Amino acid sequence: MTSDLVLVPARGAPLAGDLVVPGPVRTVVVIAEGSSSSRGSSRDRALADALHRAGMGTLLLDLLTELEKREDARSARHRFDVPFLTRRLVAAIDWLEQRPETAGVPVCLFGAETAAAAALLAAADRSQRVSAVVTRGGRPDLTHEELQGVKAPVLFIVGGEDETDVGLNQEAAGKLGAPSEVHVVPGATHLFHEPGSLEEIVTVARDWFVSRAERTRGPD
Repeated sequence: MTSDLVLVPARGAPLAGDLVVPGPVRTVVVIAEGSSSSRGSSRDRALADALHRAGMGTLLLDLLTELEKREDARSARHRFDVPFLTRRLVAAIDWLEQRPETAGVPVCLFGAETAAAAALLAAADRSQRVSAVVTRGGRPDLTHEELQGVKAPVLFIVGGEDETDVGLNQEAAGKLGAPSEVHVVPGATHLFHEPGSLEEIVTVARDWFVSRAERTRGPD
């Protein structure tokens, strides 16, 4: 599968991304993490590969520039600035609309950690473009009281051994006006390093996006 290195303009700070569009697709999934590089993440690449096999496009997007990553490693300044991360995800959604191979194609969002909160807010901000959201080990509490604006169905993936995450995500699911589900990975902690956790995340996330694509598919 050919991956194109792209630069997504975001208020003067071009963001590096890997874009794969395997022919005509019905969905493009933007995959992002709050502080680290989605482009360099083996977990995110495993998810992207599974989505390609299911006939979806992907954009593995780094929400921070290299300078910002270095600053964030020292201060955690950017990873908890959810409005800042949200603006960057919204910029990516708008950029996909301007590209000929993805214009008019519904966008799905996969956000991990604090990027999960940004994905939810971006879905609310671009409700006509975002058709589904999946979060992994997310902090939906950082969205505060703005969850009612989310119209797309949301799957929250949490580790069963992290009671705080389970509680926060269940509470967020209860506040949503959109369909939602909390998927608990048994025996997994917050970072999902346990054997089998990655495979389960990939499977349930792929199935959620596939299911949503099937519901929005028009007559062939």
